[in-house]
Order: sequence, then structure tokens, then C-alpha cells
Amino acid sequence: MVSTLAPVVAGRPGGNDGRTRINGLACRECGDTYEIAPIHVCSRCFGPLEVQYDYDLIRETVSRETIARGPDNMWRYRDLLPLDGQGDIDWRVGWTPLVRATRLGKALGINNLWLKNDAVNPTYSFKDRVVAVASAKAKEFGFDTFACASTGNLASAVAAAGVRLGLNT
Repeated sequence: MVSTLAPVVAGRPGGNDGRTRINGLACRECGDTYEIAPIHVCSRCFGPLEVQYDYDLIRETVSRETIARGPDNMWRYRDLLPLDGQGDIDWRVGWTPLVRATRLGKALGINNLWLKNDAVNPTYSFKDRVVAVASAKAKEFGFDTFACASTGNLASAVAAAGVRLGLNT
């Protein structure tokens, strides 16, 4: 069954004309489109679904200045994320420092090597970023449980985010 893309109420409105930042979901493989829903694969070809944004609206409402005025964490980019609300802006996810790796760069023949230090994220993992968005969206969809199958870092990130948002984990 192929779903057609209908007007979607998901996404924070960007202007007075009722448009939203998010148009829906589209299959990366076959192009079938879907309304925003808690689905991640195409019902026709099992390809991954990607969020389709209204980039014209985003250009009208988001700028380097509006981003710079945001909090010193990943939530400064919330207008570019597939969320209706603002997310848990007090949770210090992202905005992790870059560390110059002079000796490693020299050993690798790279003059200007920098590494992202994600060990300062809440569960010491880069996975905190995607899980923060996924848990916020789960809450928006009305889920009461947030879980995953994992052998390590992902499970820690899911548990931490779920507990923060009051979800069963």
C-alpha cells in the first residue's frame, strides 16, 4: 500500500500562512511519501524513510543569528530537527569541544587534525545526540516506553534519555 503525502501538522509553524517546516517522510529508495508517523521503513520496498523539510520556509525563519542565540548545546539547532516542540533544552547534549591532535596528526601526516570529544556528553557517547531527538519524538508521539536492543553505548543513551523524559526504559 502506498501512502500519499498529505498536508502535515507536524513541525513548528514557521509563519502566519500555516506552513510547517516538515512536509512528511519519503523513501530514499523508491520515493514513496508518507505523513509524519512513527514509522521508519517504506511499506513497498523496505527502504529507509527520510524527513522531507520545507527548505524555503526554513530559509525564511532560520539564520546563523537565530542559531547562535540558541543554548550552548545541540538544541540550538532545534528548528532544523524533526520535532514539534523544543526538546529537552536543559539536557546538555552536544556542543562538545574540538581538541587539537597535534601528535596524532603528525604521525598521520595531517597538519591540522582536530578530534571531537564526545566524552563530555551525558553518557560519554556521540549516540546521545540522536537518542535525544528520538526520545523527544517518542514523547511527542505519545509513547510511554523507550527501548532498544544494544550491547553498549546505545542502551546507556536510551536509558538516560528515557528517564529524563519520564518514559519507561
